[in-house]
Order: sequence, then structure tokens, then C-alpha cells
Amino acid sequence: MEEYNHSRVNTDFILVGFTSLQNFQILLFCVFLMFYLIILTSNLMILVAVLVDRNLHKPMYFFLTNLSVLDILCTTTIMPKMLAMFLINAKTISFLGCFIQMYFFHGLYVTESLLLVVMAYDRYVAICSPLHYTTKMTKRVNIQLAAGAWMTALLIPVPAVIQTSQLSFCGPNVVYHCFCDHLAVLQTACSDITSQTVLGFSIAMAVSGVPLMLVIFSYANIIFSILKINSKEGRHKAFSTCTSHLIVVFTYYTSIAVAYISYRTDIPLDIHVLGNVVFAILTPMVNPLIYTLRNREVKEAIAKCIHLKLSPLFENM
Repeated sequence: MEEYNHSRVNTDFILVGFTSLQNFQILLFCVFLMFYLIILTSNLMILVAVLVDRNLHKPMYFFLTNLSVLDILCTTTIMPKMLAMFLINAKTISFLGCFIQMYFFHGLYVTESLLLVVMAYDRYVAICSPLHYTTKMTKRVNIQLAAGAWMTALLIPVPAVIQTSQLSFCGPNVVYHCFCDHLAVLQTACSDITSQTVLGFSIAMAVSGVPLMLVIFSYANIIFSILKINSKEGRHKAFSTCTSHLIVVFTYYTSIAVAYISYRTDIPLDIHVLGNVVFAILTPMVNPLIYTLRNREVKEAIAKCIHLKLSPLFENM
């Protein structure tokens, strides 16, 4: 029996979640289930609207569908396990399952930062080189840009995940988090984690800082081009095509800042965990709301889809 227990300690991790809210597990389950359903429903609505409405078969909306798919995958990587943890106290996760979750969680969020750069480039070409937009942003180029973002981002976390998986975990492998975040898992190791911490921090700074600089560079050129437009109406129309993307970028990097501050400051553990959970679910939940509320074409496409779906029901009544 002792041998069995020792084996499980070395092959499983235990996710603690929110330590001070153990008596509110059902409430947490209901809240996060609601968030998850909002994320799934709103992003699926955008996907269906873009696929069905031919007016949205444009580069900007092609990248938006990539963002919606990404948001669904990001949350699905961590949310089902979190919900099981809150509902039935399923806190144990296997060694392999933990590192698979870690890889996809970090890889998919790196993909988001690169997709935001691609979307900024799309707006840059549309506003700064409008006459060449259709020749520069061809279907083939769009696919290459999106595929490049996905493939690059999914390769970046590999070194950190592999290095962390080679550490010694003597047990008890208690992860003070709601999912297998890289730094949270590192802190359960019983060997020196200095190099892994530095590597993880360096990758995090690179994959958030470099894309942010590229986005800022794109919008600096966009603003310069908008200011050269003579008519006030033209300037407003040009800038309105960028506002949704700018809000998404702001939300994404604000959530990163919240997660970073929660790691670097001396605050209660649950606040630290909450900061990282906010990072994980805020942008997937807010992104579709921003694009549907601020984009007339998307709103009209969704309304048309809903009307087509519901009209046969009313006809049969």
C-alpha cells in the first residue's frame, strides 16, 4: 500500500484551486460554467456568421474566425478540468495530462498574441496601402499568415515544457492553482528550478513584448496615415475599422499585466490564482462581445443567421 501511494505521488499532481473558497465549490462551478458557456456560444455565433454570410468573406473576418477558434480552444484546455474540480472535487491530474495541459494553454495564448499582430498588419495594409490591399492580402497570404502564427506559437513552449517535465517531483505534488500553469508546477519540484524559471520568464517576456512592439509600430503608421486624410468623415471611417482590434489588444495585454503583477507582488495566494484565471478567461469572453457590439457587419450577419434559424419555427406555429 505504501508503495502504491508513493507511486501516485510521483505520477499525479493535485490542483488546489482557491484555498479560501473550498466551502463555495458549487457557486464557483456555476460562475465558471456560465463564463464557459458565454465563451462557447458567442465565439460559435461569430464562426457561423462569418461562414454563412458571404459579405464577411474578407481577410479581416478570416482572422477573426481564427481568433474565435483559438478562444474556444484556449478555454477548453483548462475549463472542463476546473469545472470537474469544483463540482466533484476531481483535483487529481496525471503527470502526462498536466504537461499536455500546460503545453496547450501556453501555446494557444502565444498564438493569440501573434494573431493580434497579424490582424494589426491587415489593418495597416488596408489603411496605409488601400489600393494594393486586394493584391497584398490574397487568400493564400492570409492562410500563410494565420498558419505561421499557429505553428510558431505551438513550437515556442516546447523547450520550457520539456525541461520542466525532466525535473524531480518528490511529492506531495500540490499545485496551488486551478490548472497546470508553468510556474505553479515548477514550484512543486524538489530540484533546482532557477534555469527553468529564467527560461519561462524570458519566453513570456519575448512572446508578449515583441508582438506588442509590432502592434504599436503598425498603429503608429496607421495613425500617421489617418491624420493625412483630408475629410473628417474619412478619418472617422478609417479609424472605426481599427477600434475593435485596439480594444481586444488592450484587453489582452491588460490581462497579461494582471497575471504578471499577481506573480511578482506579495499578495494572498487566492488573489494570485484569480489573476491568472482572469488572464485565461477574460479575453476569450470579451473578444466576441467587442466584435459584435462594435462591428455593424458582424451584428447584421448574426441577426440574419438567427432570423433564418427561427423563421421556420414561427411559420409552423
